[in-house]
Amino acid sequence: MIARLRHLLFDHTALKLLALVIAILMWYGVARDPVAELTLSVPIEFSRPPRDLDYTSDVVPQAQIRLRGPARVLREMQQESVRVVIDLQGATSGDHTYDLGTDQIKVPHEVEVLQITPSRLRLSFDTRATRQVAVKPRVVGTLPPGYRIASVTAIPAVLTISGPTRHVNAVENASTDTVDATGVAGQASFETMAYLPDPLVHLSSAKPIHVIVITQKSSSKAGVP
Repeated sequence: MIARLRHLLFDHTALKLLALVIAILMWYGVARDPVAELTLSVPIEFSRPPRDLDYTSDVVPQAQIRLRGPARVLREMQQESVRVVIDLQGATSGDHTYDLGTDQIKVPHEVEVLQITPSRLRLSFDTRATRQVAVKPRVVGTLPPGYRIASVTAIPAVLTISGPTRHVNAVENASTDTVDATGVAGQASFETMAYLPDPLVHLSSAKPIHVIVITQKSSSKAGVP
């Protein structure tokens, strides 16, 4: 037993002393690391949202998080490592208030959450709806003398939209970006995109819209209405 203890204590003495010195230096460095504070603006994440609900605000909610920890850790910390997560499981249509506490804040080890602003968040939800709306081409430009527009056709003529029910029901049509028909005598085809004025309502397809403009001669000069 004595020989075993002597072996453990005195064999590889240089390596053991080196390891001890490294451990002391590391402890000393950590002990000297001053405590600092940092405030971050962090977007709030939603976890487990119900499939049939949509958030009814086009502003991404954020929280101001005041943190305290070793200056070295805060200096090297990536903002993505601080997360604010609200569990939406069981949420229903309407207004809901959620408390923001340390349970909702994910921070790196050694970092302490001092303050969360706001401490309470009110969110509004609506059931998700889907319907079809007509595509309304927007045509501008000056036609050749003696010509007028006979027809304007959009392909596809309707698009499927989705989003919060109240917002979807308020959409009358999907407008296209402007198409310049200047100089068209006869028929011309243009490729453009559709646009919805409400950022909470989404198009089911991102494919381009083909606008066909047909002009014909008239008895008077005409531009594009």
